[in-house]
Amino acid sequence: MIYLDNGATSFPKPPEVARAMAGALNRCANPGRGGYPAAMEAARAVYRCRSLAGALFDCPPEAVVFTGSCTQGLNMAIRTLVRPGARVAVSGFEHNAVTRPLHALGAELVVAGRRLFDWEDTLTRFRDALRSGVDAAVFTHVSNVFGYILPVEEMADMCREWKVPFVVDAAQSAGTLPVRLGRWGADFIAMPGHKGLLGPQGTGLLLCGRLPEPLFQGGTGSESRRPDMPDFLPDRGEAGTLNVPGICGLAEGIRTVSRLGLDTIHRREAEQAALCAQGLEKLGLRPFFGPHQGGTVSFLPEGDCEAAAETLARHGIAVRAGLHCAPLAHESAGTLETGTVRVSFGYKAAPWQTQAMLQAAEALKGGNVNIL
Repeated sequence: MIYLDNGATSFPKPPEVARAMAGALNRCANPGRGGYPAAMEAARAVYRCRSLAGALFDCPPEAVVFTGSCTQGLNMAIRTLVRPGARVAVSGFEHNAVTRPLHALGAELVVAGRRLFDWEDTLTRFRDALRSGVDAAVFTHVSNVFGYILPVEEMADMCREWKVPFVVDAAQSAGTLPVRLGRWGADFIAMPGHKGLLGPQGTGLLLCGRLPEPLFQGGTGSESRRPDMPDFLPDRGEAGTLNVPGICGLAEGIRTVSRLGLDTIHRREAEQAALCAQGLEKLGLRPFFGPHQGGTVSFLPEGDCEAAAETLARHGIAVRAGLHCAPLAHESAGTLETGTVRVSFGYKAAPWQTQAMLQAAEALKGGNVNIL
């Protein structure tokens, strides 16, 4: 199988990740719950991961809150900043992990920027939204459907200028592009551990520029006499026992990303996504591509998207078809009724993967084309 669904999760993981998780099961007890060696080893392992994440994301280790997923982090961040019925600016490319929590709060969404790969449109509409008066902003760094890299630094600058608190969804950018809590001045940045950071499923990070409102209440191993959650980071956001084996695996994923370098990873992924888009266009299929694009490209086959993905799977190519949990993004691109087939490259992106994908895509046309 040639795996091109890294937008869903990175696969396979670096072998160091599995080894670290197995080691944690044999060496680590519960961090913060005792002074004996196994508990102290767990505490050290957790802090090592916080420190690695802090160095990569321009924030102090204590500002790194471990979550079970990016979705959990986004819910915590959104519920901290957004009161019921608030007016919130979002981009036209948000995932349901953003829009559903906002809907649950009865928020009024101001959708800013609908044109793919068009920074001018995104920035103009986002500025208009802030000027119109909003209580908060939540926006993705990279569209999970189309790979569009939004101008987050400029959007962050605007939020600070207009004194609008904001959350960045870094689900598709953490581990591939620079993500900087300090530089951006974000209130929160949420990310998964299992995508670009190469860790296991069931891990995530919430980078906190302010104290979050906890999603869960419970034990933290600190200030046990007080009836409410601690008022300091990271404890305030971490009720209950942490996923220590997952965190140890995540630490190794972050080490791999840091060793390879973000520039190298992004270049590999973006180059292959561009070549894939060009090849799909030569086949007469309809890819969505343009400037400011990362390692993901979506396309429209001649027929049903799900059937096209099944055909590719029979040829050994793993991709994803449908709406990708992001109907707002599809609405913006005009593909809400059809969905798309999504090809998403990973940190080991290479020309042979692209060539194999395009050769398999010939079956969607029923003919042979000289692709590359």
